[in-house]
Amino acid sequence: MPTESHTQFFLTGSLEDPVCLRDGGQLPGITLAYETWGVLNAECSNVVLLFHALSGSHHAVGFNPAIEGVGGLWQPEMHDGWWESMIGSGKAIDTDKYYVICANYLGGCYGSTGPASVNPETGKPWGAAFPAVSAADQVAVVVRLLDSLGIGMLHAVVGPSVGGLVALTFATRYAERVRNVIVIASGFKTTVLNRLILFEQILAIENDPYFNGGDYYDASAPLYGLVLARMISHKTFVHLDAIERRARQDVVQPDDVLAWYRVRDQFQSYMLHQGKKFVRRFDANTYLRIIDLWSRYDATLEGDAETPGELFERARQAGQRWLVFSIDSDFCFYPEEQAELVKHLEQAQVDVMHIIVHSDKGHDSFLLEPDLYTPHVSWVLGKAAANGG
Repeated sequence: MPTESHTQFFLTGSLEDPVCLRDGGQLPGITLAYETWGVLNAECSNVVLLFHALSGSHHAVGFNPAIEGVGGLWQPEMHDGWWESMIGSGKAIDTDKYYVICANYLGGCYGSTGPASVNPETGKPWGAAFPAVSAADQVAVVVRLLDSLGIGMLHAVVGPSVGGLVALTFATRYAERVRNVIVIASGFKTTVLNRLILFEQILAIENDPYFNGGDYYDASAPLYGLVLARMISHKTFVHLDAIERRARQDVVQPDDVLAWYRVRDQFQSYMLHQGKKFVRRFDANTYLRIIDLWSRYDATLEGDAETPGELFERARQAGQRWLVFSIDSDFCFYPEEQAELVKHLEQAQVDVMHIIVHSDKGHDSFLLEPDLYTPHVSWVLGKAAANGG
């Protein structure tokens, strides 16, 4: 039985001193939901900051049956942490040694201020009025949290998938505050292919008759739009061979009937089931905000640099060490994307190790196969600690 974990809440900003966002939006005070594991040492030098993936949460480890204010979205499948296999006593990110922090993204739906939160100026949910949020904005609000905890230098920043984009942005915007950077199945700049796949998901939600421009909280939610968006994305997260294996274990559900079409095979039924399961635990407006962040991601622009060379010169001067993972069967963040990141790091003469994981699990390998990642992660963290950094 996992140990119990509790969500904490950090409040910052106010009506008089709003949180200003990169695209010009403002929020009159925000809440960040976060969790921590391990013990912060006296020097505050053993901190590992973790950023979660697109549909993940700040609850990475332990058992958490409820989060204040989240309600029905906190489904039973969320109660156990999403990275139990990698974080804990004696594991890759060893909580006997490190103090681990993970926050729910701004714009999220698991306790952080997001589109479903009440706008204090109107007394109603933000909905369509909730502003766009960039990776640099996510970094800025987490820096406020770290400052409130008295944490200056991070032992490491870690991010898988979309979390890797935010981790990269943290490491380059605040290079002097990070010793080690670990990015898993992520990228440097969102590809045209991914932008198109993400745009398909945006259109799926936007065209749901219940979407109402994002103002749906007092009526029916755009569930089928979000179902379709999740189905579009799911086939990039899970290798198609794995989808086929899983689908063959299922049977077509009797209620799998659309307006005219009746679902006729296990593969369609499996994908529809994944989409229906997802909408019980996620908010469509949050989904849109995070995939917008992803769609327009460019590390150079997020870091306010002119060139990749200028961006990663900061990492070189700070003496950072980088560990970059690729997954050879990844259809979401293709290995070429990590190769581009590694190329820029090597050109800037940054200390970088690139590991290519051979897996038939696709993008989700980092969630399913800890043995392929643990030796490298624990070695880099331990080596850094042994060298005093």
